[in-house]
Amino acid sequence: MARGAVHRNEADFIDDPGMDQVALGQEIRKLRKARSKTLAEIALATGRSVSFISQLERGRAEISISDLRRVAHTLGVPLGWFFMSEKKPAAEVGRVVRAGARRRLGSATDGLVEELLSPDIGGAFETFLSTFAPGAALAEATLRDTEEEGYLVSGELDMWIGDHLFQLSPGDSFRIVREPFRWANRGETDAVVVWVISPPTY
Repeated sequence: MARGAVHRNEADFIDDPGMDQVALGQEIRKLRKARSKTLAEIALATGRSVSFISQLERGRAEISISDLRRVAHTLGVPLGWFFMSEKKPAAEVGRVVRAGARRRLGSATDGLVEELLSPDIGGAFETFLSTFAPGAALAEATLRDTEEEGYLVSGELDMWIGDHLFQLSPGDSFRIVREPFRWANRGETDAVVVWVISPPTY
């Protein structure tokens, strides 16, 4: 629906003075490109036309909360990804992430919270602050076509890389290069890791 349209229904359109439609569209486009999805795929998943999605990415369409939720689901991010607590100064866009404005990414694993430290996911790598709750574990090893490095800030973390178990303590770091890995926090406190992945997986 074009900007300025009057029609409203139960899926109210976003009424947020801090929401920049152009910036929102650019963010959707970055995510779509990072996921290697076409306009047609997003349109099909959201039930909207290709023309609408194209206009949305250019900041020329107004989107409802329900539609934005579908877009977020299709792109694999939470709805809150598109809402910031405060509008960033233009000079900070793509350069700075304030501590209170990190975007959280969902995980299929209970007990893991990942906050994006990178300004966006459009670069050659992405950096996260990953917090593993006590007792949390990745039960089955995962294998990704990536190079990953991590630095344990606090807590204790067991990391299986290939066939080897490494018991990590604060200050330890690790690298995973296209090997199966899994992890477990057997401690009584959160394990906090700065995690870098290339190319981006989110």
